[in-house]
Amino acid sequence: MKKRFMLPLVASLALILVAGCSKDESKTTADQKPAAEKAATPATASAAGKSGTVIETIDAAGYTYVQVDTGTEKFWAAAPQFAAKAGDPVIVPEGMPMENYHSKSLDRTFDVVYFVDSVVVGGAQSASASAGAMPEGHPAIDTPATTPAAAAVDLTNIKKAGKTVAEIFAEKDQLNGKAVEVRGKVVKYSPEIMGKNWIHIQDGTGGEGTNDLTVTTSAQAAQGDTIVVSGLVTTNKDFGYGYKYDVIIEDATVKAE
Repeated sequence: MKKRFMLPLVASLALILVAGCSKDESKTTADQKPAAEKAATPATASAAGKSGTVIETIDAAGYTYVQVDTGTEKFWAAAPQFAAKAGDPVIVPEGMPMENYHSKSLDRTFDVVYFVDSVVVGGAQSASASAGAMPEGHPAIDTPATTPAAAAVDLTNIKKAGKTVAEIFAEKDQLNGKAVEVRGKVVKYSPEIMGKNWIHIQDGTGGEGTNDLTVTTSAQAAQGDTIVVSGLVTTNKDFGYGYKYDVIIEDATVKAE
């Protein structure tokens, strides 16, 4: 009698244990999956720039152009030649946007191309661009005005407004991120580079390296104009590819006199 009673009891206990093990396994698997996903999240979240999937790639003049779909937008990016194909996941870091960029080698105009040092393809980073390596036909970023035409601009009798050019350079660390006003004459004007107009002003103060102030603005100007510039000072601005400014005033308000 006892044996007949014990056998069903043992069988029931075995079933309970098996069911318990199955639940534990399911719970372990469920716990492990979010943990793995959670571990992968910081790496993705911390990556600067935009992530998406490659739609199209083009190699030209030592560069690879990729069209990327983020799910909410599509855009073109370019970096020193690297391996990528349609469907590859990529991360494109923040780069230099070139609007209405025309590639001579491709004979094609892009609405916007982001030029970057490298692109992360499926977790692997492409080779970094060498300093100053710009693609063929890339419009030159503005540089300090040292041309004969700039030297011909008359810098006498320019009345001070707020700060002089030399003072802005001398006080750049204290002025970083602060608004200034400066009067000077336009010695160089370069329109529509990276979606902005680039102006170099001088006022007769300062020496080599501290006498020419770069300004970006949506306003237009002409060489020889006397203007008053108002805007925030930015120091150590690096646009990449070896183009770096110790001092620059970006998105300034410009008033011609």
